[in-house]
Amino acid sequence: MGVDAVAKLPEDPFEKGGIVGFAEDLRAGRTSSEAATLACLERIDALDSKIGAFQHVAAESALRTAQAMDGLLRAGTDLGPLMGVPMAVKDIYAVEGMPTTNGSLIESADITGPEGSYVKSLKRGGAVVLGKTKTVEFALGATGVNEARGTPWNPWDLDTHRFPGGSSSGSAAATAAGMCAFALGSDTGGSIRIPAALCGLFGLKTSVGLIPTDGVFPLSPTLDSLGPLCRTAADAALVHGATSAIPMPQPAAASALRLGVPRDFFFEDLDDAVAGCVEKALAALREAGVELVELTAEDLPDPRERETVFPTIVGPEVLASLGIDRFTAGRDGMDSVTAMRAAIGLDVSAVDYALACRRHAALKPLADKALRNLDGIVMPATPMVAMPLADLQAPEGAARSMAASRNTQPGNLWNLCGISLPVHQYGSGLPVGLQILCRHGMDAHALSVGLAVEAIVGRPGSPVLAAVV
Repeated sequence: MGVDAVAKLPEDPFEKGGIVGFAEDLRAGRTSSEAATLACLERIDALDSKIGAFQHVAAESALRTAQAMDGLLRAGTDLGPLMGVPMAVKDIYAVEGMPTTNGSLIESADITGPEGSYVKSLKRGGAVVLGKTKTVEFALGATGVNEARGTPWNPWDLDTHRFPGGSSSGSAAATAAGMCAFALGSDTGGSIRIPAALCGLFGLKTSVGLIPTDGVFPLSPTLDSLGPLCRTAADAALVHGATSAIPMPQPAAASALRLGVPRDFFFEDLDDAVAGCVEKALAALREAGVELVELTAEDLPDPRERETVFPTIVGPEVLASLGIDRFTAGRDGMDSVTAMRAAIGLDVSAVDYALACRRHAALKPLADKALRNLDGIVMPATPMVAMPLADLQAPEGAARSMAASRNTQPGNLWNLCGISLPVHQYGSGLPVGLQILCRHGMDAHALSVGLAVEAIVGRPGSPVLAAVV
């Protein structure tokens, strides 16, 4: 799609082979970390004045790290498959030497604390941190809109400002635009899967507790989970394997897969483009030998409980992190939707919060039992494609945008892990995501399923971009 002006855009070093291909080329001497990092930085320089994915770019330290990784490889030291890979970090994570805003004008870096375990593990593996990506304020929002610090453009339409999904908005936009190999996100109610779906990426929502959340803003310690946004399932499997000390997941056999299809609730009120792409993807899976089991409303816990349980947990927990005095003092300068959602916590009694936590605890074994004879459940990740920001000014558009997390929040309440992968190759327009949710702790299996499904449905191309000058 069109841009303000056209200039030569530096080649995306991960477009063809992804992280796996880059790792092979790096060790064969066909490329270097410095070259890939420089290409990413040049793409940031060429594109980000329009897309606005980055909150902070650490060009000098990234190049120094890349040069150091090349030197180590030449000296015979190999730190693993992520060595020399340029990546980005959502700005609710602390990264030593970089500012932390948590997407807010309110000073809150002290709450996030120092650099945590997940970022440190990536650095130990030789990953090159390019900088910090924009986020919805305090990670509390599904559209990606941030009135306080700016909303990234969805790279799939540079003529119309469409929301990228949230809250990992900048991480998704940066990865989709080829400004980094992958980026870190967080998922409390869909904040990895939603932007992955709307930006045409593979997103991994890990099981709560699998990846330590120290050094990350605590939106909801009960529900927070971390994970990457990547170009492909193979890239996500590599990142997960490298940071989880497990063998890299391999594709599952399609003929052995059994996926539940919960049409009640999850397939309702879909955009035509979403419904069309998802149904064609399901048909392709069935033809490839995947067993699809139609589920009824009685087969799963009621997903509509998200409307009561989710805000009753998250509202008080985000206020507990911020402190009521800090929230009250800064509320007028916050994003209006984020402030409204956080303020719900002011009206939740201790009894209601305790009851919501108890209900969440009761839902976990119910969901686990429901999925015990399935490899996962499959449904649209979001009911809509990315909406123009202008549409959110009208009441009906604003109401529609609030449904962005409708299909993802139940997975958080049910304590599941999950993925979203793109299926808009079956259409002709904006990205559409297919979500697969799996039992808690089966993250590697979710990736194996994702690898198998991606091999069946194929991969769409990247957005067509040109440098903005």
